[in-house]
Formats: sequence, C-alpha cells, structure tokens
Amino acid sequence: MMAAGAFLGGATSRLLPASIPFRFFGAAVAYHLLAWLALLAGAQWFPRFEAGLGWPLAALHLVTLGVLVMTAIGASLQLLPVATRQAVRSTRWPAAIWWLYTPGVAAVALGMGAVLPWLMAVGAAAVVLALLAYAALLAGNLRGARGMPGVVVHGWAAWVCLLVVLATALALALFWLGVPLLDRATALALHVAFAAYGFMGLLALGLSYILVPMFALSAAPDERLAIASCGLAVAALALAALAAFGVAPQALRVFVIAVAGAAVALHLWQMREALRKGMRRELGRSFTLVRVGWTMLACSLVAALGVVLDAPLGGLVTLFGLLLIVGWLLTFLLGILQRILPFLASMHLARGSKRPPTPSSLSAERPLVVHFSCHLAAVAGLALAVVAESPPIAALAAGVGALGAAAFGVFFVTLQRRMRASARPRQTAAPPVA
Repeated sequence: MMAAGAFLGGATSRLLPASIPFRFFGAAVAYHLLAWLALLAGAQWFPRFEAGLGWPLAALHLVTLGVLVMTAIGASLQLLPVATRQAVRSTRWPAAIWWLYTPGVAAVALGMGAVLPWLMAVGAAAVVLALLAYAALLAGNLRGARGMPGVVVHGWAAWVCLLVVLATALALALFWLGVPLLDRATALALHVAFAAYGFMGLLALGLSYILVPMFALSAAPDERLAIASCGLAVAALALAALAAFGVAPQALRVFVIAVAGAAVALHLWQMREALRKGMRRELGRSFTLVRVGWTMLACSLVAALGVVLDAPLGGLVTLFGLLLIVGWLLTFLLGILQRILPFLASMHLARGSKRPPTPSSLSAERPLVVHFSCHLAAVAGLALAVVAESPPIAALAAGVGALGAAAFGVFFVTLQRRMRASARPRQTAAPPVA
C-alpha cells in the first residue's frame, strides 16, 4: 500500500493560488457564525422544526450551503489535483464560482429567514449556476485522475448526487413560487438523502481516505474496501430514491438503513485501522471532533430508523436533522478544517523557501480550545432542547454555538495574519526587477 502522504510528492507545483481555496474557507467561517445567529433568531421554532420557511430553515442552509458545500468546493478543487497527480486546470473558474456562489447563498438564506420567496429564488438560481460550473470542474479533475481509485469512485458518486440535489432544490424553490414540478414530499426526501448522505457525505468519506492517513502518518486504506463501502452507500441511495417515489416506502427504507449501516461500518473500520496503525497517535482535539462526528453519523442512522418506524418520541425528525447535519457533517468538517488550514498554508509558504513555517507555528491554539468546548456544548444543548421541547435551551445553545464560531473565526484570522507575516520576508528579500 502507498505510504501515508505519498501523494504530496511535488504537491506545491499542483497548488491553486492561496487566495482561491482560502476565500472559500473564509466564507465558510463567516457563514458558520451567521448560521448560529440565524438559529438564535429562530430558536422558538427550532425544537419542533421539520419544514417551512423561517430562520431555522435559513440556519440549516447557512450550514449546508454556506459551510459544508463552500468548504467542499474549496477543498476538493485543491486536494483532488494534488492527490490524483494532475495539473491545476483553471484558476479563473474557481474564482468566478466564488463570486457567484457566495452572494447566492446569502440571498437564499435571507429569503428563507425573512420569508421572501422571490429573493430565495434569485439566490437559488445563482447557487445552481455556480454549482453547475463546479460540477464541470469536478468532472474534469475526476476524468484526469491518476491513482487513488477509491477516492475517485467516491468523487464520481458525489458528482451524480450533486446533480440530483440541484434538480430537487430547483423543484422545491419552484414549489414555494407556486409552480410545482414534483410532489413536495418526494422532492424533499430526495433532497435530504442525496444532499447530506449523498453529495456531502460521499465527499467527506472519500476525502477521508486522503486526510486521515495523512495526518495519522499511516498506510493508505485498502482501495478494494474503500470501493466496496462506496458501492454499498450508492446502493442505499438508489433504494432510497425508489422509496421516495412510493415503492414500498417503509420496508424499503428499513432495508436502506441496514445497507447504509454496512457502508458506514466498513468505512469506520478502515478509519479506525488507519488511526491505530499510524505513527502519529496524539492527534489532539481536532480528531476528537472527527471521532464525535463519526459517532453522530452512526446515531443519525438510528434516528432515521426511528423516523421510519414512527417511534413515539416528540421532535424525532428535528433530532435526526441535528445529528445528521450538525452532529456529523459540521462537527467532522470543523475537526478536519482546523488541521487542513495550517497544513495548506504551510504548503503554500513552502514555495521557494528552504525552511517554510510548520503548520503548528501558523495555528492559534487558544481560540480552538474555546471553539471545541462551545461547539460540543451547543450540539448537546440543541439535542436537549429538542427532547425537552424548550426554546430557551435552544436559544442558549445557539448563543454558545455562536461564541464557538466566533472563536473559530479568530483562529482563521490569526492564521491569515501569520501566513502573510511569514511570506513578507521572502518578498522583501527578493532582488529588484530591472
């Protein structure tokens, strides 16, 4: 098997300009704070929120579109060319995508929160166009990939899921404008499954085969097992689509959860082996968040089973969404992001430098300590708010989450300042141009 991090050979020649991935990450950091503030504004409706326009829905999409997808775009456009050993195809298109996508997300969220369907539709159009352009870039990266077939298979599966997500998002937006193209329940079921478990989930699982062994300094997982896990996940999504269209919905959904559980178990076993066999054992708070995210992924499937079987627990749909979006995807991403941001910054500073700064020297520890405690407390508080049906607890949890998001923002700003400070001596030492 390939040694951990071997894909980094010659990586600096395959990097985008630092301003491109970091603008996506910076926007994600800003939307992270806005998501908690939107949830604070809609805290009174959160404990029993299931659907409908308002600030809880705006907070949900600030997390999914503003944090998760924003980070996925920046990370995948940077990491895939590095991992699959190919040249960067374009720098203008990623920048153009950011300029279209970022205000589009803001318009979608504001339209949902303020109940302005026309603004939501304008924002949705911008988001769809930006994501179609991203899909084209992603397909180009995947077509030119050399090596890492497990990662590539996950990428292609996520790409197909993205197309389903865009189609169902358009159907839902038109529904709010009074132009139903697809039954709302069907469109919503497809949208949730293919957005969270499909596009974002498969990207998270696929990129984990790069990032977890790299940070743990372990051998790359078995490609055959990675492909098998992806195959089970894709089969679960295909069956979920049939159930959404009314084919034996309850029985088929129970089977879908079993198949998805097998895919998750196989993936997590590979991640556990990578961490167990890695040369670096102490991975700190960042990987505590990653492990919590993995636990919440498994818990989300249990909650999904409760929803399918109509378990007598109030707010179960809300709890399922909390475990899936915030518990798994957001927690996992924040754990990985605080590792990958200093790492990428160090890689960029390594260009033309014999002694680039280490990732740890670029990072800021104290804000991450605050974020760690606040994030976990906020997730636990939101779960308690759902169980107790308590808007005041939801508001308190959202406030704590906002504090944690602000601390994460301080970490990001500090990283940017240290990155610029490290680059400055090399710039001043350069000989003048005649």
